[in-house]
Amino acid sequence: MYGILQPRPRVWMLALLTCAAPRMLAAQVDDSLRCEPDNGGLTLPEGFCAILVAEDLPGPRHLAVRGDGMIFVAAGGRRDGTPGGIYALADTDGDGRADDRVHFGEEGGNGLVLDGEYLYFAPNDKVVRYRIPAGEGTASGEPDVIVGDLPSDRSHRAKSIALDEDGNLFVNIGSPSNVCQPRDRAQTTGGVDPCPELETRAGVWRFDANRSGQTQADGERYGTGIRNAVALTYRPATEGLYAVVHGRDRLFQLFPEHYNEEDGAEKPAEEFIRIEAGDDFGWPYCYYDPQTRVKVLAPEYGGDGSKTGRCTDAKDPIFGFPGHWAPDGLLFYTGTQFPEQYWGGAFVAFHGSWNRAPRPQAGYNVTFLPLQGDRSAGPFEVFADGFIGAGSGPQDAQRRPVGLAQGPDGSVYVTDDREGTLWRIIYRREG
Repeated sequence: MYGILQPRPRVWMLALLTCAAPRMLAAQVDDSLRCEPDNGGLTLPEGFCAILVAEDLPGPRHLAVRGDGMIFVAAGGRRDGTPGGIYALADTDGDGRADDRVHFGEEGGNGLVLDGEYLYFAPNDKVVRYRIPAGEGTASGEPDVIVGDLPSDRSHRAKSIALDEDGNLFVNIGSPSNVCQPRDRAQTTGGVDPCPELETRAGVWRFDANRSGQTQADGERYGTGIRNAVALTYRPATEGLYAVVHGRDRLFQLFPEHYNEEDGAEKPAEEFIRIEAGDDFGWPYCYYDPQTRVKVLAPEYGGDGSKTGRCTDAKDPIFGFPGHWAPDGLLFYTGTQFPEQYWGGAFVAFHGSWNRAPRPQAGYNVTFLPLQGDRSAGPFEVFADGFIGAGSGPQDAQRRPVGLAQGPDGSVYVTDDREGTLWRIIYRREG
């Protein structure tokens, strides 16, 4: 049985800081803030610049910025034994750089959402909730386990989470395979039909955010046919749940009779989706073709690159991003610091591809997509680039972006889990 916890507060309650507490980042962009001469290695549009808020974090993933400027970062840890958990970062001298760091929790994780005085954190097999008193930077006690015993074997173990305004907790549980074959990524081998993975994986589950001791059986499979939605968030403006999905791979390598090298590099699209109760997006039976903008039948299930079959019943995405870029972070911009063309649009952090050969690997950037409601209002642009450095792929990339968050002044924060960097991107208004 699970217990009912204290409901999450609906209104921010920010206490006055004591003299021992750090001074948080300013509510408005301070003209005295100095960006890095090279923007910390990033290439940004004209008028933007970046501050290195923190470096050498152990595998930073998703993050949240509190209304008083305190930054909470989920960390996966490092192979050298540096622990994961949560890092709370504060700026004590007002220069925009975090010089006070508090760590709590030893288990690495990916998902993190801040809601009032409660911080939800997702290691690979659970979601826990810490209470962080207003104005403080560490937990007041041990966390409550909101959902435990989540599947975390094989691939796509990281859990992403989102909260809506009605006390619902959404958890992405990624597929353990490429496309539900008996032996993963086996050439010209069919997929299992029906795919048993869909019972517990490859979807988003909904739970009560205020109940402890839940298991997956206590939740509801909210949306299915979603291979892996690491980039998951709730958008209050539309009261909707959104994600950008890691699509399947190896079309050309596994089925060269139907696909050429270009197909293998460019297909399928990484789908930007809105998830509503009962939605089915078609994985593993279907994928979204970015050229025809149609969901087609996967070759493991009788497809040849053009057949649609059962895929006519699968829900289409809002937009298709380039194939294999690996979306890990999604942020709807609600601020006004950035120029007006960014208002209401979506930023996506792409971790970078490994499987676009013989074409160059790609992604390793933060892109921006203008939106009008749930429709794209123009082509996407690469907003922040330069993460990969002189590298050519995941093994030698200098940095790999993951998490995105918006600060109270409209700044955008970006994490990198390769070197452990956290940037704050600001816009200097002309005049």
